This record gives sequence, C-alpha cells and structure tokens, in this order.
Amino acid sequence: MRPWKVLARRVLLSRPPWMEVGVERVELPDGRTVDEFLWVKTRDFALVVAITADRQVVLERSYKHGVRRVALSLPAGYVEAGEAPDQAARRELREETGYVSDDWVSLGSFTVDGNYGVCTEHIFLARDARRSVQAGGAGHDDLEEIEVLTMPLHEALAALERGEVAQLSSAAALALAAIAVSNAR
Repeated sequence: MRPWKVLARRVLLSRPPWMEVGVERVELPDGRTVDEFLWVKTRDFALVVAITADRQVVLERSYKHGVRRVALSLPAGYVEAGEAPDQAARRELREETGYVSDDWVSLGSFTVDGNYGVCTEHIFLARDARRSVQAGGAGHDDLEEIEVLTMPLHEALAALERGEVAQLSSAAALALAAIAVSNAR
C-alpha cells in the first residue's frame, strides 16, 4: 500500500477558525489521477468519558442542531491554539459539567473521517471524577442549554443502544471506555 500523491490543492471555502473546504488533484499509486477529491478541515476536539468513584458516567443532555434533536453526549470541546488535547479535555469537563479528576487516561486520537479528514477527536477517560468546589457548577459560553446528569456505565451503554446518543464521537468514546473499564477489572 502506498499513499496518494497530492499534485495540487485549492481552498473553496474558508471560515476561520471553524471550517475549510477544498479540493485536491491527487495521483493514485497506479498512476491514475483524480482532479477534484474533496477535503474538509474543522477544529480538533477533546472528548471526556468521566466516571465517578461510584461508577457513574457524567453525561450531558442538549439539543444538537446537526441531528435536529435533543440527545445525550459526553463533555467535549475544541482544542484551542497552543493547548494540548489533554488540557482541553480537563478544561471542557470543568467548564461544561463542574466536574474534575486527578486520574486521566488517553483512550486514543482518531481521524473523524478517513476519506475527507475533517479533524481529530482526542478521547480521554477521567476516573474518580468529582464535583469541583471551585467550579461550583457548569458554566459555558456555548449556544446550547446543557443538562448535566450521571448514570451507571451500563445504563449509558443501554441509552446508546436505544439511539439516545446521536453523535458518533460520543458513541465511540463510550464503547472505548467500556472496554477500558472491563479490562481494568
């Protein structure tokens, strides 16, 4: 297997810092060329599966405009310029939910779309999460209303099976956390 060779690249839409869309002229390993292979770039983000000492998963319920409905998701947010993904994860957990943790494990970083790129999702497990006295409660400047709730991991997985989790990023993170938790036993 050999990578494709990029012969030319052109931006079609640029809306910094949120999104860029463009086309590339690429040469395939067999010598064929594709003149307008699309690429999409959005901001990388960090996502947190926070589990409390009594094995409750910290979740959020909010309206997600992309899927046009209220759904469960995990705390997440963009990695800011100059910020490491684990720092973004800690910040987002605290800002969105009021929870903190001293025990963090990376569950991996994944390209959101293997064909078009889009961005990288950095997934973290925060063990023994607890309400922060300093944070006081969830506070964020997002456009959405967020209800913070907790439930046992098995119930969160059941909610996933029922379709209550609409975002692939949260679905994948819950599954990875379930694997990590079961392997830790």
